[in-house]
Amino acid sequence: MFTGLIEEIGKLQRIESRGEALVLTISARKVLEDVKLGDSISVNGVCLTVVSYNGASFSADVMPETYRHTNLKKLTPGEPVNLERAMLAGGRFGGHIVQGHVDGTATIVSRTPEANAVVFRLRPEQTHLMRLVVPQGSITLDGISLTVVSAERTSGTLTVSIIPHTLAQTALEHKRPGDTVNVENDILGKYIDHLLHDRHGSQPAVQTAAAASSGLTEAKLREFGF
Repeated sequence: MFTGLIEEIGKLQRIESRGEALVLTISARKVLEDVKLGDSISVNGVCLTVVSYNGASFSADVMPETYRHTNLKKLTPGEPVNLERAMLAGGRFGGHIVQGHVDGTATIVSRTPEANAVVFRLRPEQTHLMRLVVPQGSITLDGISLTVVSAERTSGTLTVSIIPHTLAQTALEHKRPGDTVNVENDILGKYIDHLLHDRHGSQPAVQTAAAASSGLTEAKLREFGF
């Protein structure tokens, strides 16, 4: 489990491709301080397993399922990536519950300065993901724990506002309109959505776009005892 607070920006050194299977080698420093084989490290929000390492880099396998559902396949050598080690049981919980299990990707539509912040508007490439996006709720973009500013169902877009510190300390600083980010919806929303749709014999939003038309209502919550 992760918190969505990025520890450092790594750099992709090398990418080995075998069809839809990849091996990423990433240069880093902080996340290597206590690394062991088999440790989990979030790379742009994707939980990957360390398969080898030295004092300056680590390597991780990317399986076909991860290849198909994340933006890792679009990475090129030299590109910056967000890195976070798995959360320690005794550590501070500064972000929100992040699993590193990416639900899909989103394209950056615009990047607009607003006073001391930068507002990013994004459109999920899997439109059903918008169902679980809640204004003032939590969302993970490329591994970063962020607060949703707005969610517009008609346009299928969401916005987040980024403070200067977050922009400077993450690879989001290098993202521009047209680029993609990995999206992980809030785990609490995913479980509630799954529970409600399982009781009705239908599929949850994170599995099929067909479920996007049946919303979570106050009546449904009362029906299930909430």
